[in-house]
Amino acid sequence: MVAAQIASRGIKNRRVLAVMAGMPREWFLPPHLQREAYDDAPLPIGSGQAISQPYIVALMTASLAPGRRDRVLEIGTGSGYQAAILARLVTGGRVYTIERRPDLLVEAEERFRRLSLTNIETRMGDGAVGWPDAAPFDGILVTAAAPRAPAALLEQLAPGGRMVIPIGDLGAQELVIYQSTVSGLEERSAGSVRFVPLISRFAFAEREWG
Repeated sequence: MVAAQIASRGIKNRRVLAVMAGMPREWFLPPHLQREAYDDAPLPIGSGQAISQPYIVALMTASLAPGRRDRVLEIGTGSGYQAAILARLVTGGRVYTIERRPDLLVEAEERFRRLSLTNIETRMGDGAVGWPDAAPFDGILVTAAAPRAPAALLEQLAPGGRMVIPIGDLGAQELVIYQSTVSGLEERSAGSVRFVPLISRFAFAEREWG
């Protein structure tokens, strides 16, 4: 998977490649889909959500480029796969992850325990609000698309911090990287993506998706 689907497409971050090579992706899927765990495709995990295809996980993680001691916020725990990857990268830091569906969060927490990932903190809630009492964050990774970057999340970025988020509507989305700099917020695109929508009663409504 790592060689054929990720490294061959230009992801060169050795730490990201090594962590993904050692993460048992099948543990994050329902039993009937575990044989497809390493396919080059997203897979359903229930509650209308999906685990992203391996390349997209690698692209987002490499774009965030977390350091070993970073504090990272993830919006959309889902299966827990992305949070587990981040936790293995920030071994001297901490991962904070928010999920709005309690059933998915309970399952993800059990996977974290099984993997002995003790540097992950979880919360059920509205991801667009972020985690103010744990801010600021060196990195913020959003695993659902938004029509615009949530202001609360941008405000929780540490100086020099980076946020990776899909921006767009249900038809067309770009993976955008926001970088906090001394001269302000810079942004660039890492290419086209397709994610489920980020729904927030504070920031975005269902009707904004058309």
